Amino acid sequence: MSKIKIGVVFGGMSTEHDVSIVSGTSVAKKLNKDKYEVYPIYIDNNGEWYKCLDISKQYEVGDRIENINKIDNVFNYLRSLDVVFPVLHGLYGEDGTIQGLFELLGVPYVGCRVLSSSLGMDKVYAKIIFDKAKIKQAKYEYIRKDKDEYIYIDKDFNETRKELKEICKMIEKNISYPMFIKPSNSGSSVGINKAKNIEELEKYIEYASKFDKKILIEETLIGREIECSVLGNEDVKASCIGEILPAENFYTFDAKYKNAESKLTIPAEINKDLTDEVRKTAIKAFKAIDGKGFARVDFFVNDKTNEIYINEINTLPGFTEISMYPKLWAQSGLEYSELLDKLIDLALEN
Repeated sequence: MSKIKIGVVFGGMSTEHDVSIVSGTSVAKKLNKDKYEVYPIYIDNNGEWYKCLDISKQYEVGDRIENINKIDNVFNYLRSLDVVFPVLHGLYGEDGTIQGLFELLGVPYVGCRVLSSSLGMDKVYAKIIFDKAKIKQAKYEYIRKDKDEYIYIDKDFNETRKELKEICKMIEKNISYPMFIKPSNSGSSVGINKAKNIEELEKYIEYASKFDKKILIEETLIGREIECSVLGNEDVKASCIGEILPAENFYTFDAKYKNAESKLTIPAEINKDLTDEVRKTAIKAFKAIDGKGFARVDFFVNDKTNEIYINEINTLPGFTEISMYPKLWAQSGLEYSELLDKLIDLALEN
């Protein structure tokens, strides 16, 4: 039986380029070489595509990819493959963009389709979908930047143009401090800050607007940070759940990738009823965005009431062997290489 030719695409043009290198090379190295012909494909910060001739080294965040040859005809190269595994975090890789390319070329690929990828990446529109699905979440507002102006958008999508300070006063009426300010389309906690007063709110909105024109403002939820992995197309399964104990006051980029003090507890030490509710809600959220393949769903659990609040869904989570998504499945009985096999099977059946 001939081997399956699989392209593993990583790097990319987003702020999560370096993290993607670590995830992508980890996937490429762990694929079963008896079953697959593996073609590692690197996209640099400028969008140029390269064949990777050697990925044997252990990559860490900040390492550069070496020993590469430029791909002259990307379309033909992709069409020569049986399936593609995109491990591109952030814009252009996680937001439906590259998924649309694969659809146009007729190449099967691992993970969510165009719509679910774009919804999962856009925090604002994911929240709108979760509202419709009646999944409990933090209070939120969102605004949009248009050149030097800011636009407040209410729950009926009515728009109001005002000075940023006036918009901040409008937000204060609906959400109490401290608030989280997030670029709508960004991952790995890039561009996220916590504001304790109107001066910080204004400053952090301006900072978030450097990463996206649409900005999400959320109330702060006090509770445990819980995550669950989901897997499947129509028959979706949920893993055991894990808990994050961040080294900082929230799970920043540095806390995720640079601070060894951040801890993961797997399985999370919570009761069975709550575990079942988290797993059930994770599957519901995945189906609400029309998810396919896999995702990680993040929650807050209120310490006092045990109420569950969805934080976000990540349709292309970190994929190193120490990342939460594969570790949750390993704890649930599906080891890393077996998980990769399952994801490829799901891509080829979709």
